[in-house]
Amino acid sequence: MLVVNNNHHSFEDVKAWQLARKFRKLIYNISNNFPKKENYCLTSQIRRAAISIHSNIAEGYGRYNFQENIQFCRIARGSLIEVLDQLYVALDENYISLDDFRNIYKEGKATEKAINGYIGFLKKQRNKIIK
Repeated sequence: MLVVNNNHHSFEDVKAWQLARKFRKLIYNISNNFPKKENYCLTSQIRRAAISIHSNIAEGYGRYNFQENIQFCRIARGSLIEVLDQLYVALDENYISLDDFRNIYKEGKATEKAINGYIGFLKKQRNKIIK
């Protein structure tokens, strides 16, 4: 996975962002197989939500403010949960197999765990400054 980094801290260093990017790629790959009738509905929605995950992590990072970063991570987590819900739609409509659902869902939960860990880290950093 290509990551451009000029040897300084960047959003690309955040594990949650890395996993969200990987998860988005899985969503794009699986949604390529959705029926054409879903192009402007489920396919579009699941892809936009998947993009929102890593985009919000990056945007929060760029705010240089712990509280704003935490809020953007919460938005990212909400988008992730939205994608997990949409995977149920794809499964229910037989657009994806149960095995694909389970594998992608597992990756989504790992990404959620990383986002939660990042939020915890940011809260600790914020609290160090406040004291």
